[in-house]
Amino acid sequence: MQLKAPASLYAENSEHSEYAEHAGYSDEAVSSRTPSGRSGRSASRRRRRAPRPSLLARLRGAAGPRLIPLVARVAPRYPHTDRTGWRRWAPSGRQWLGAALTCTGVTVGFLGVAYAATDIPENLNSYATQQDNVYFWSDGTPMARTGWVRRQAMPLKDIPEDVRDAVLAAENASFYSDPGISFSGLTRALWRTVGRGDTQGGSTITQQYVKNVYLNQDRSVGRKFTEAMLALKLDNGMSKDDILEGYLNTSWFGRGTYGIQRAAQAYYGKDVGELDAGEAAFLASLLKGAALYDPALSKTNHARAVERWSWILDRMVENGTLSKSERTRYAKFPEPLKRAPGYDTGKQSDYLVELAAQYARKAAHLSAREFDLGGYQIYTTFDRKQETALTDAVDRARARARKADAAKAKSLHFGAASVATDGRILAVHGGPDHRTQGYNESNATTVPAGSAFLPFVYAAALEKGVHKTRDGAVTRVTPRTLYDGDDGIPVRTPEGPYWDRGGKQVTAHNDGRRSYGRISLSRALALSVNTPFMQLGMDTGLSEVRDTALAAGLLSSSFGPQVPAMSLGSATPSAIRMASGYATFAAAGTHAEPYSVGRITRNGSEVPLAKTASRRAVKASVAAAVQSALTDAFRTARPGADPAIGVAGKAGTAQNDTASWYVGTAHSVSTAVVAYRIDLGKSLEPLPLNGIAGTSGDGVPYTIWSGARGLG
Repeated sequence: MQLKAPASLYAENSEHSEYAEHAGYSDEAVSSRTPSGRSGRSASRRRRRAPRPSLLARLRGAAGPRLIPLVARVAPRYPHTDRTGWRRWAPSGRQWLGAALTCTGVTVGFLGVAYAATDIPENLNSYATQQDNVYFWSDGTPMARTGWVRRQAMPLKDIPEDVRDAVLAAENASFYSDPGISFSGLTRALWRTVGRGDTQGGSTITQQYVKNVYLNQDRSVGRKFTEAMLALKLDNGMSKDDILEGYLNTSWFGRGTYGIQRAAQAYYGKDVGELDAGEAAFLASLLKGAALYDPALSKTNHARAVERWSWILDRMVENGTLSKSERTRYAKFPEPLKRAPGYDTGKQSDYLVELAAQYARKAAHLSAREFDLGGYQIYTTFDRKQETALTDAVDRARARARKADAAKAKSLHFGAASVATDGRILAVHGGPDHRTQGYNESNATTVPAGSAFLPFVYAAALEKGVHKTRDGAVTRVTPRTLYDGDDGIPVRTPEGPYWDRGGKQVTAHNDGRRSYGRISLSRALALSVNTPFMQLGMDTGLSEVRDTALAAGLLSSSFGPQVPAMSLGSATPSAIRMASGYATFAAAGTHAEPYSVGRITRNGSEVPLAKTASRRAVKASVAAAVQSALTDAFRTARPGADPAIGVAGKAGTAQNDTASWYVGTAHSVSTAVVAYRIDLGKSLEPLPLNGIAGTSGDGVPYTIWSGARGLG
């Protein structure tokens, strides 16, 4: 029985055949898909493999019958059937245009997304913000610098126009009009990166600033792209002046320097504000590569530097920032210094820096982190001439000690300080060399003051009076008041003799066990007689003696127990504090706290300092009496001294011969010198001097003191 297919089936088959024809299938292939009475195996044997359908056919097949006309318009027949050879595969103009528009759209979209996603980093890299701290002598000349990075930022207003113009001429003449990047420069830089692994060139000042403060120095396409995005964003949100200021303060100029200020000092020994256009043009040339343009490195560098220097000046003329007549003034290359000016670090200057840094942080209320970020200009009170005189005097004394007894001299130490009556620390001697001995002997509380402490006992008695009975009235004391000056007399309280904790009666002794009989207090001070002052301290009250010494400038940390020995100098003040205490008497009883920094600026801006106000320590009449007795002490020890020089001072010795002092004032400057022995490799306990410091009246401390004051 023969079955007939419905007409609709044939219609569908004819439609399918039409699609197959369009798709590139053969008639035979189509017929093999229609019903047949032959077996599938025999039909497959007669099948031929169909050729791969074209791209257009596949698009049409995927689109379906209704979208075929649209696909045909959008994707023209490719490869071209109406062409032969290589032209068959060449894209048409319409295809080229479509591809270009597509690429442009994708690129613009990508850049837009990248720009929107780019954020300016909140944290700058460490080298972008860290600067060095520069310390200056009292006359304003540089003394030392500290910090890992040699940089001092300067506000743009303090950088001369010629310097700015030279940099713009050398690096980016269109800086004030460009968008922060140079498209042609970026193209060149990227081409070099891809072609030769090099990204030199092609950067605007904004891009270079971004690289300095936000990025590392890696040379890659990725870093260059990030740099460009950040530069665009920064240029859109930051003023050009601020960008230029940042760039000038963060750029590398060679010789270990960052920033135009340190470069000016390193190459010309002057501040940036003192540069002329010729010097500025040379410094601008270094931005292209300091290793290539520093004339001190080679003759080739010198020739290269001269050529670029001249080119930059000519560019300034072209840019209209330098007139032709001004250009003629710079016909000769401004030779920079052969080497950067050095600083005397490691020896005494490091002791000075240590003192100044401690004071600066405290007075300016700066944390260690803030101070270490740098950028501070610290104007100290240290006088270069007085520091040199004091150091030379100590060096001579040390050399003599080594010659006299090399073994003892190894453990001999000198601490010294000069303090003005207004509190300025003018000079200190901290040790032989900070690199080998870190602790500062001028500020050390190591050895007792000994008989150099007697003026404070005398001042307390004159100021407060004495008590002969426990609850009795205060008895006034004058310089003419007499006390027992004999050796070995017992120390008494209102109730009777004073006994120590061991049950032993305390007695006072004079130097050399000498007895003086009844002696006035002023004479006892001039001759440094101990026994009257040990009893005077008890009569005045040890707490009153301590308070007077504190008011005059000594620190409470240097005092031990309040026992009779305190009046003979058991306290261990530093040389700075002893000089400050004697300065109080020379200042008519007004004490000014010693300070080592008079002014601090940071990047040109003043940093406020907290200064302690002067205070009344003792009455002016009391200070005058103490000063008069100290003047007598100096003249008694040196009867041949010129009375017109106005010196007041006395020697001091400690019990057990562990320290020798000389403290005195001359020309409104108080200087304290102490000599002592400590073997730092074994113990911190003072050793006997055993004569290496000379006699108490004319010892090594006085020799150093007189040499430092210009009297020796």
